[in-house]
Amino acid sequence: MSEKTDKTEQQRLSVFKTYKLYVGGKFPRSESGRVYEVTDSKGKWLANAPLSSRKDARDAVVAARKAFGGWSGATAYNRGQILYRVAEMLEGRRDQFVREVADAEGLSKSKAAAVVDAAIDRWVWYAGWTDKIAQVVGGGNPVAGPFFNLSTPEPTGVVTVLAPQESSFLGLVSVIAPVIATGNTVIVIASEKSPLPALSLGEVLATSDLPGGVVNVLSGKTAEIAAPLAAHQDVNAIDLAGADDVLAKELEIAAADNLKRVVRPQAVDYSRTPGIERLTAFLETKTVWHPTGALGTSGSSY
Repeated sequence: MSEKTDKTEQQRLSVFKTYKLYVGGKFPRSESGRVYEVTDSKGKWLANAPLSSRKDARDAVVAARKAFGGWSGATAYNRGQILYRVAEMLEGRRDQFVREVADAEGLSKSKAAAVVDAAIDRWVWYAGWTDKIAQVVGGGNPVAGPFFNLSTPEPTGVVTVLAPQESSFLGLVSVIAPVIATGNTVIVIASEKSPLPALSLGEVLATSDLPGGVVNVLSGKTAEIAAPLAAHQDVNAIDLAGADDVLAKELEIAAADNLKRVVRPQAVDYSRTPGIERLTAFLETKTVWHPTGALGTSGSSY
């Protein structure tokens, strides 16, 4: 009986993971049907990742625009709860991400664990900022006259993010979380060389409370996917974190056609506390004037 059991176990085939895009809360294969091989730091095959097409990019924009109204209209407190829920889900799948980050970045298990822990903490950090950023960048303005003058931050809209190429998970979280924390929706182009942590993140987002379309994850050739998104008239901003100097210049020129906000690529140590620069990068300031009115016959005002 024991020999038969051992033989059965030896004959069992491994079940390989099929990675898919994450668009509009669903997991489509690339519209083109193409895939490309993803290898670890030593050249060992890990998986086939979807090779996104221009059509996939356009579909992601449609999904992000559709989700924008509901997400931007949610209370900041509710957005914070949802971001915290994402951190909870990541914590539950910590071992999977440690393995994927170790393979993607050629790290030891202990170093990969430190990276994943930092990424989870980063989600929690941004979750805490959702209902506080308005107090930092908005408020009442002193004016000469019987008026209330109030400035409040509002999300820019649909944002394309080129994820960092080398920091496949911590860098990815560091550029996605601030965009959605402030009420924007996002199309993220995963690291071309190491897309698997980003594609797995889509599975986490789908099982959290994040509405479909708020985050859309594409994988493939960064330049091929980014070009139509930079020129897309329904994309409001673009973060070029994962672009090299040549590609960044081309995309910045394309983005100028509809006056997109652009965050230029720069050297960033993603392990350090990020500050609020990426939170404010995709916020617009709305200023409202309102008469104070008068109280009683004395003419005194608020």
